[in-house]
Amino acid sequence: MTDSNVPAERIIESRYLYRGHILSLRLDTVELAKGGTAPREIIEHEDVAAIVPVDERANVVLVRQYRLAVGTDLLEVPAGGLHRGESPEEAAQRELAEETGYRARELRKLGGFYVSPGYTSEYIHLYLAQGLEPARVDADPDEDIVVETVPLSHALALVREGVIRDAKSIIGLLWAAQELGLLVEAKGGDG
Repeated sequence: MTDSNVPAERIIESRYLYRGHILSLRLDTVELAKGGTAPREIIEHEDVAAIVPVDERANVVLVRQYRLAVGTDLLEVPAGGLHRGESPEEAAQRELAEETGYRARELRKLGGFYVSPGYTSEYIHLYLAQGLEPARVDADPDEDIVVETVPLSHALALVREGVIRDAKSIIGLLWAAQELGLLVEAKGGDG
């Protein structure tokens, strides 16, 4: 949804401070609608496909991996960046196979979201994967992943307990549980 009452900032100058394999850091100078200028630090990041794989017994397949940025291992839904020319659905199937050793006969889009639009362009496409079957695909050589399968209801408890702590996993698990009828949809209004 776009609010046409909010004026856009106009970029006056843009320069790259860093261009890396998975992200680039850009410094923009923008002209403000109220006058004056301001700096904007922007991290450019490719879109990501994240998958909530749920088997026929309502177990969710999660991955545990060490995340240097936060200095600990995290329990997460499988995810990864889209390759050039790859659709989000193709990336979801590829990442699911690479990280868990499964492919999905059924892949349903749950939605998507910007990670933190104040400073990054990263957008995550979330999918529910069902009809899981073994798939032989080589994992990325720089990833050390442990696959853990837990009941979806237990994964939701791990979210509440703060064990599952990354946004894509929390959002994905909640949306998947709602899609599967395990959560009651919140109603808006004066209730």
